[in-house]
Amino acid sequence: MARAAVRCCLMVGLILGWSADRSAGAEEAKVDLPVEQIETIVREYLLREPEVVFEALQELQRRQAAAAAAEQRAAVIANRTELLNDPAAPVGGAPEASVTLVEFFDYRCAYCRRVVSSMRALLDENPDLRIVFKELPVLGADSVRASKAALASHNQDGYVPFHFALMTSDDLSMAGIRATAEGVGLDPDQLETDMAAPEIAAAIDANYALASKLGIEGTPAFIVGDELIPGAVEKSRLEELIEQARPS
Repeated sequence: MARAAVRCCLMVGLILGWSADRSAGAEEAKVDLPVEQIETIVREYLLREPEVVFEALQELQRRQAAAAAAEQRAAVIANRTELLNDPAAPVGGAPEASVTLVEFFDYRCAYCRRVVSSMRALLDENPDLRIVFKELPVLGADSVRASKAALASHNQDGYVPFHFALMTSDDLSMAGIRATAEGVGLDPDQLETDMAAPEIAAAIDANYALASKLGIEGTPAFIVGDELIPGAVEKSRLEELIEQARPS
């Protein structure tokens, strides 16, 4: 009870603007107050000015969000090589582009499917853009199967068209994947064989580990420059971030 009262008193002190260099007399008065009086002061003040609690919570949330963003930005910087230059990650667009966009996604994710037209358009409209595709199957067996198939299509130099075809497919069963592969000119037999290669599973496991280090908790998630943007972002926002990331 006493500790709680002291914490409340400190909170009120912060709200009222107490500083570390306050007078010795004020310090002594605060220390000598009995717990009951502290509780009364705190209670009366909060009843009289209840909005300060809301303001304090807002400030706490702002600080927590800023700290989380700074931590996430530091993680992006620390893992830049794995994000941008992982040989196991398929790449679309211009290989020597000045700006790289990284996307973490799942083929069953409705929000990932919602932004697929934006991703197509960004590739078509930005000759100086490179997109790194990070398979992050988090929605079950169909997602894992589709990701393995997509990575296997890289062996036939057909990843990008197959990726976009899978993103719009309603059938992620093996039969559906084979039909989609054939539809974009891939050999479905080779694809199914290549899906079982250990390096395919290893690439997905590496993406899981990377997502965890970056604090990614769902799909889609985008990285441009040092910024990590979770969720289904509007194309205009991605374009804005791409322009900001361009070398001056």
